Parts: sequence; C-alpha cells; structure tokens
Amino acid sequence: MPLYEHVMIARQDLSNTQAEGLIEHFGAVLSDNGGSLVDHEYWGVKTMAYKINKNRKGHYAFLRTDAPASAVQEMERLMRLHDDVMRVLTIKVDEHAEGPSVQMQKRDERDSRRERR
Repeated sequence: MPLYEHVMIARQDLSNTQAEGLIEHFGAVLSDNGGSLVDHEYWGVKTMAYKINKNRKGHYAFLRTDAPASAVQEMERLMRLHDDVMRVLTIKVDEHAEGPSVQMQKRDERDSRRERR
C-alpha cells in the first residue's frame, strides 16, 4: 500500500487530550477503511505565521500512515468536515524516515547537522 505523511492543525482552544484524541479518531477512520496508522507525533501548540479562522496558534500533529488512497480520501474528507481541524497537509512518500521527525529532535541535534554541511 502507498505510504503517506499528514500534518494536521487543530484549534488552539482544545486541550492536549482532545487534540491527541483527534489523532486516535482519524487513525480509527483509517483502520476502518483498510489502512493503518504507522506512527504519530503530537507537536504541541505552536504559533502560526498568519491567522486562520481568527486563531494565532494551533495544535500540530504529525501522522505516518500506510493506507490505500480511498482510505486517505475518506480521512481527509472527515478532517475537512470536523470543526476542530483547521488545516491538513497530506504528502505521499516512498518510505517513512526512521526515528523522530525534525520537529521532535532536540535543538542541539539539529544545530550539529548544520555544522557538518
């Protein structure tokens, strides 16, 4: 099955448990449609570059999935209809990267990579 990565931004007035509950809910939608949630990361509340629906901040979540296109389309459709989800970005990838995403790595690890270049 194809591999996908999704970044989701939820409203800032949700609690952390509600934002993580959204991840579980959409993972269940994928599994109901024949896909699977390989990995997920909750990035926390971050400030956005511009306002979306009168919000300056949002709960960011990152999902790695292994699902057929029909399951991903259904998940995206439900995300667009959900009141708490402001934005979604889905990217098809050849393979999932090992370890945590760049957002979850410590700042020291990221700085040492720049020095090597």
